[in-house]
Amino acid sequence: MPSTDIDSLLVIAKPDLNDRLGRWLDNLSDERRLADKTLVAYERDVRQFLRFITDHLGGAPGLQDVRDLRPADFRAFMARRRRDGAQSRSLARGMAGIRSFLKFLERRGEVNAAASDAVRPPRQAKTLPKPVSAKDAIDLTSGDLAMEAEPWIEARNAAVLTLLYGCGLRISEALSLTGRSAPKPGTKTLRIIGKGGKERIVPILPVVPEAVETYLKLCPYVVKADGPLFLGARGGPLNPRMIQLAMEKLRGALGLPDSATPHALRHSFATHLLAGGGDLRTIQELLGHASLSSTQIYTEIDSKRLLEAYDQAHPRR
Repeated sequence: MPSTDIDSLLVIAKPDLNDRLGRWLDNLSDERRLADKTLVAYERDVRQFLRFITDHLGGAPGLQDVRDLRPADFRAFMARRRRDGAQSRSLARGMAGIRSFLKFLERRGEVNAAASDAVRPPRQAKTLPKPVSAKDAIDLTSGDLAMEAEPWIEARNAAVLTLLYGCGLRISEALSLTGRSAPKPGTKTLRIIGKGGKERIVPILPVVPEAVETYLKLCPYVVKADGPLFLGARGGPLNPRMIQLAMEKLRGALGLPDSATPHALRHSFATHLLAGGGDLRTIQELLGHASLSSTQIYTEIDSKRLLEAYDQAHPRR
């Protein structure tokens, strides 16, 4: 289990509740295999709720206090968070963490989670991903703009961005590749371990291993089979922030908006596949989405672009 702030939970929960918190986090890590960042976020959300309950009760809560929670308690918690400046997305995520803990206790027969289920999280404004155009994506991944003083760093950045656009990877997935798992010329697929430890196979375009091979030929450091494929300027693992900074330089040179981030290349991968006739189920598998609803948002982007083209091009506009 990743390092979470269990000590801070001890001071705001009685021993019986603290024991359940530890068991819950172990369950999330070992059995459900949630990502470290998700675990830390869930732990933080429950900690905030327990601090609120502590103020509410005038002392550290125990398991019986959790059993006695009513819908009004959850509404009061969200109202407090809203007054403190929390936005709808943060409130919804916070309730998700709290519900996860209560559902864990409910499966053990220790509480009834109906009170939390009776409270709806705040409605969130829908924001569509902002992909870049196919031409801009190619320009961003070409490595032809000479934005870096060191040619090997230029080639490295281009290889990473090519993986994001060519395979629809997240930055974390691209940077998790090792020397052994590097896409090589002639290979057709790439095995990726995504969120929650879920494995998927993605096809590889020839341009992807070509970009990686160019980087490896120029890299001044030895890329070990069991070490990271992409290295930083001093030979250590590449920090994702370096790719974000490289993208900032590139979008400035190309005159692209701030929404042109590394993750936008993943959005572009999905949007361009859909526009080219790809079906949602296949795109869902390629992106590693757990549910189709996460992928369906790209149909809204495509529909929006079709309508814009219609408005601009129809002779009776």
